Amino acid sequence: MTSQKKINIKLYNSLTRKKEIFKPIDENNVRLYVCGPTVYDYAHIGNARPAIVFDVLFRLLRYIYGKEHVTYVRNITDVDDKIIIRAKNEYPNLALNEAIKKLTEKTTKQYHRDVKALMCLNPTFEPRATEHIAGMIKMIKNLLEKKHAYLAGDEILFDVSSIKNYGRLSNRKLDEQQAGARIKVDEHKKNAEDFVLWKLSGDDEPGWDSEWGYGRPGWHLECSVMSAALLGNIFDIHGGGIDLIFPHHENEIAQSCSANNNEKMANYWLHNGFLQVEGQKMSKSLGNFITINELLESEKFGGQKWAGDVLRLAMLMTNYKEPIDFSVKRLKEAKTILTKWKDRIIELGLDFTEQNREEIEALEPCSKLLFALADDMNMSGVISHLHRHAGGKKLHNAKRLFGSLQLLGLVNFESMQKWQKKKNKQKDNLDIGLIESKINERLQAIKEKNWSKADRIRDELALINILLKDSKDEKTGERITKWELKNE
Repeated sequence: MTSQKKINIKLYNSLTRKKEIFKPIDENNVRLYVCGPTVYDYAHIGNARPAIVFDVLFRLLRYIYGKEHVTYVRNITDVDDKIIIRAKNEYPNLALNEAIKKLTEKTTKQYHRDVKALMCLNPTFEPRATEHIAGMIKMIKNLLEKKHAYLAGDEILFDVSSIKNYGRLSNRKLDEQQAGARIKVDEHKKNAEDFVLWKLSGDDEPGWDSEWGYGRPGWHLECSVMSAALLGNIFDIHGGGIDLIFPHHENEIAQSCSANNNEKMANYWLHNGFLQVEGQKMSKSLGNFITINELLESEKFGGQKWAGDVLRLAMLMTNYKEPIDFSVKRLKEAKTILTKWKDRIIELGLDFTEQNREEIEALEPCSKLLFALADDMNMSGVISHLHRHAGGKKLHNAKRLFGSLQLLGLVNFESMQKWQKKKNKQKDNLDIGLIESKINERLQAIKEKNWSKADRIRDELALINILLKDSKDEKTGERITKWELKNE
């Protein structure tokens, strides 16, 4: 198979620290793995960024290679020390395993609701760590046999000094790290950076039987096993937040390559930048820790609820690799821009009635926008092309604008159908005759140079959300006034 669309995707590879042309291992099965949530609490807005960024990449890959030729895996971590602690605190009267089940089911369901509201597609597979324990035990045995792991105390640890290139992703050289200087070395560890593959569990803690005793896996091991099970030992793209480069992704590479005798785990590593809130690091102590659900359902941030598509655009307005300052100002800007784009699609004549569904859903994105998106998801270029079509005056511009926004996951047929009905309902509630009469009265006042009366009429119409736009007839030079509903 060759690509459906003749276009090269370029991606910044964190492993090589340069932008590269993306060349999949198999064009019939392009494979993407992204680290998903640890379901001990509702997902915060920092968790929203990778969900959105890699959803856009997933959509682009599907557009280029075909929906049936892209496999996207995003995992659920449902066994972790944070989960155990939260379950004990939240459900103190339940047996621990029952409390953990209740907590993880609740938070997983909420995560699914949140990312759906952010207009993210479902991944192809969403494995849970607890479904792959047998594979984790098998990998640990492999690493022990190859002398890459050792048993110490109540843990099995990976020996980072057993491999030559530990630290290549994060650009950390093991021989330059002074044990004990910045990282306290536990007495049972050979090296400060050695990490847990398996730890013994207490009688009341979750665990699984193994030849080393009743226990549970380390966090890093989980992603190595789940990705290999669903995508193979070497796959195309591994993504996640920049905070995961070290130690999580570094340790994934170490154990996967050691177990599978490979030089690579994934050919391309992509990382989105940090997120802060109103210029500060997000933390509960600062009172600026905000969940996706709170943004969608409460008025905690900025005194209003925010729509999922607005949150999505707010995240995409900055290049995915750069830090992002999440603010009320940013959300208001995103809401204004998105409202303008959606209004323009309707104004230019695209009709979202059911008989038009098939034709509209097949609309293509702007070709220049597509090239910008394929250039390492260059959103500044993407947004400039969206503005260009929104400023157009033809149905063609509406079609390209919708096709482009649909590719980005900012609109779909259903969302625009609802938008059109909303706009129609607003117009149905207006007295069109009164508006036109007021406009004519204002035009007469302008002719008579009665500026105060003209301004008063404009203000009166503004009170009922009517925005006036003045222009001149190109042939006669006479003033023309058009009106539209203001964005609420």
